[in-house]
Amino acid sequence: MKGRRLLITGAAGFTGRHAVAYFKAAGAEVTAVVRKPSPVSAVQDGAQPYVCDLSDRKAVQAMVDEVRPDEVLHLAGRNSVPESWRDPLVYMETNVMATLYLLEGLRSRPGCRILVAGSRLKYRPGEDAGPPHPYSLSKTLEELVSLAWGTLFKQPVLLAEPCNLIGPGPSTGFCSLLAEHIVRSEAAGGAEGLPQPFKLSSRHTLRDFLDVRDAVRAYDYILKYGETGKVYKIDSGTERELGEIAGRLLALAKTPVPMDWGPEPGDHAAPPPVQSAAGKPEPPEASADNVSRLGWRAETGIEQSLADILDYYRNGKEGR
Repeated sequence: MKGRRLLITGAAGFTGRHAVAYFKAAGAEVTAVVRKPSPVSAVQDGAQPYVCDLSDRKAVQAMVDEVRPDEVLHLAGRNSVPESWRDPLVYMETNVMATLYLLEGLRSRPGCRILVAGSRLKYRPGEDAGPPHPYSLSKTLEELVSLAWGTLFKQPVLLAEPCNLIGPGPSTGFCSLLAEHIVRSEAAGGAEGLPQPFKLSSRHTLRDFLDVRDAVRAYDYILKYGETGKVYKIDSGTERELGEIAGRLLALAKTPVPMDWGPEPGDHAAPPPVQSAAGKPEPPEASADNVSRLGWRAETGIEQSLADILDYYRNGKEGR
């Protein structure tokens, strides 16, 4: 990517920080777009910072005219289901209208490839009864308008649908929340100082977890080799129970960690210790819209991801 001008929105977020570091190392001229200045931002990776509120149409157009990107990785957006219930219009403005403003602004760059990061929590209009929450509606509309805008105005728009991303960095995902709880327990210095138990209400729920650094590599593959107008799924190909993931994290703890495994009919005991499994995740099952079709494979094993998350919190998050 040497010499290529890449604009990354949401650059100060969990995935954005990893994306900035990865593409900068690959030789791209990275413009890291953040909504407001922050003392801890993607700028630390050597990218060119750009402060822009994507809900401001004129500001977005001015940014595109100034940066003149060759490629765009659109990661910005809101992703909290509970928050979407409290303020649904903000989710429509942030995830739908801001994306449209960006696409419209990029019409002046007809050769610019645009990768929009979608969500597995979208719903299927006409098949599902309806969206389960406003966040799902916002991401469904974002995908629909992105693909439609690309078709209507002949823009090279691509979509990515990552699974649950984990790894070191500022995240509110399940693995990060439990890792932070473990670190608080380690720092308590005795039973009296232990935090309240971490509640796991559904240990048998299945999730596909993928390291965020593998996901960023997948974005690179899609930008390079993806077909315009296509939606690419990104996953490890292995679903794991939340109880298993919790067990793996707890096995790395240096002290006892208070846990509430939640009531289950006929099963009130904590799950047995999880044996460490070496090796990489199984490659995803081949499908027409999986990024593995482009030659990508997950490289980071689940143990490495979980260990790195714990190290991130043990080192004071930002390494302090």
